[in-house]
Amino acid sequence: MSHNGGAAYNSAAYNSTIGIQAETVHDSNIYMVHPDASPQEKYRVGVQLLEDGVPSRAREMITDAIARGYDGAEVRFHWVLAMLSARTHHDLTTEEVERLRYASRLVRHYAEDEWKEALRVTFDLLAVLSTTGSETGPVLKQLQDLPLRQHDAILRHLDVILTGGLKDDLWAETLGRARAERFDNDRAQRVWAYFAPAPIGARAVPPRPSTAAAAKAALPVRAALFVVSSALLWVLALIADPARAIVELPVALGAGLTAARFGVRWWGREPRPGLAAGARVPHPRDPASAEDGFTKRVRHSFDHYFSVRRPHGFTSDAWLAHTVHLRSSLAAEIADLYRESRIAVERVDWLIRYLAEDARDRYNNGTLFDQHRQDQTPGRTKALTIAALAVLVAAALAAFGTAASGAAQPQALWAFLAVLGAAWSGHATAYRWLEVRREEHRLDREVQEYSENLAARQIAYQRWKSFLDATRPSELEMETWLACDKTTFVDEALRHHRLTWRDLITHTILVAPAPSYKRGRVRGGPWRYSHYVFRLFLFTQDGIREISSEFNFSDATRRNEERSNYRFDALTSVQVTENADTGYDLELVLTNGPARKIRVKDADAHQLAPTEDSQEISEINLSAAGSTHTFRLLEGIAADGKSWLERHGPDSLAPFQIAD
Repeated sequence: MSHNGGAAYNSAAYNSTIGIQAETVHDSNIYMVHPDASPQEKYRVGVQLLEDGVPSRAREMITDAIARGYDGAEVRFHWVLAMLSARTHHDLTTEEVERLRYASRLVRHYAEDEWKEALRVTFDLLAVLSTTGSETGPVLKQLQDLPLRQHDAILRHLDVILTGGLKDDLWAETLGRARAERFDNDRAQRVWAYFAPAPIGARAVPPRPSTAAAAKAALPVRAALFVVSSALLWVLALIADPARAIVELPVALGAGLTAARFGVRWWGREPRPGLAAGARVPHPRDPASAEDGFTKRVRHSFDHYFSVRRPHGFTSDAWLAHTVHLRSSLAAEIADLYRESRIAVERVDWLIRYLAEDARDRYNNGTLFDQHRQDQTPGRTKALTIAALAVLVAAALAAFGTAASGAAQPQALWAFLAVLGAAWSGHATAYRWLEVRREEHRLDREVQEYSENLAARQIAYQRWKSFLDATRPSELEMETWLACDKTTFVDEALRHHRLTWRDLITHTILVAPAPSYKRGRVRGGPWRYSHYVFRLFLFTQDGIREISSEFNFSDATRRNEERSNYRFDALTSVQVTENADTGYDLELVLTNGPARKIRVKDADAHQLAPTEDSQEISEINLSAAGSTHTFRLLEGIAADGKSWLERHGPDSLAPFQIAD
């Protein structure tokens, strides 16, 4: 914040990028209305919008419901509140004033109930405001006698239009309610959930496609050659020396079966040498294997959550060192699974946190590295396999010696060719068969791991999403807390300047995003921010008092307060700049200083749902921020000075009188 010529302005909020840490649009349909919806449904949504601080849209909805024949004291009461909420008399057009006056004449036709009485009191308040020297006691008594629901609604939505002595009489009650509700419903522990990004769904590494088809295709030919070669060798051995061959044949057969049985447990289950179980080795030219910004943020998040979710007895550094390879593997997996355009790491933090907690829990129960141990073949199996192979080779060589010992020279040649063919085809057959079994085992294992991991992650996702949904404040709660903050801020400003409401001509408060904020909204609703700048303008007979301060919405703490004072004629120009890419800026030009540029709202077009209209959402945000009312006030004063306020004061309205 800076001071120039007595004027305070937020230099970081203009012509610079405000640090947006997160943007969240909650997928809610509370404001969504089908074009063919009934007037009752439109009225219901209109009341919801009014309660949640979106009066401009509420006016449209309730007006449409009335135009389609849905009318009554309750409907008209909320329509009047929507017309007057966050507005003053000078914000009303001539047509709107006439429509209000027409509504006042309808009151007598409604059936007597609490809504008719509330509607009558509302118009009586307007009548008192528009008549100089009116007695306020009777109407205030009527207001106090209303049921709490209608009483609080009138005070809340007519807050801006009530001025002078009438506001003095109500201020203590308004302020007391604001102080009581400001931290209601566990505000400090729940606000964060409103701005938490919507978690993206659970994913797991799918099993890799099997490569066993090629090995299976080559297996029959090699197996047939092995059978023929082996049979020829034993036939020749039987011809040469039947007694020895009968001993060698079962020994070789038993050794071969033993080698096959234990060998498949060894070579048929373990990965090929050089590859870890389940490891994915990206192609060196694959862009996805490069360390991009998303991957770096994923790794940073893994480091953070592993450092805070660690087993008892480990320091952060020791646990990070112990799990360095595990974290690297998991980070590569998550980066690959969620590498999408515009996907923020915060949306997968729930999964990273779950994986960190899972690693901690598995360490505590001694199963952190179970997968590695399961993939290791027991030494006994390896020893039996090697021994069986040695016996098989010895038996084959013995059979070759027996076959070659025959008297005929061609028999020795055939024996040599048979053992050579059996050795080559046997090795090729065993290799292909083990490759097929290894692939089948790998596929079964990865399918099981995929199912188990996905199921566990889906449970963690639903648990986190349910927790967010239960913790996240409603729109009404967010709007109530914001209104309470504004009320207490106005009270502190009045007390600092030693002013009462009788001293004010009018006032307005502009709510804008502060630097380094998070923001969120529901579909069809206004943006709400984790950090605000409140800018209050108090218009008195002597000039304008301006007070601004940054608010942390979670705990309502304030900082960087600035105050300025200037005469009406010092405000020479007001300009509003709209840019689709950056948002709205308000420029105030004073005679005693440079132009003051104030960020009003950031751009939001890229965050719109397909069913939302950018112009409509922009108007909702400006209205919710108090911009429309503030702009009209400042523009009128810049053009005509104090005389504009006098011409557009409450006395300029013809009295509202309810016909009996």
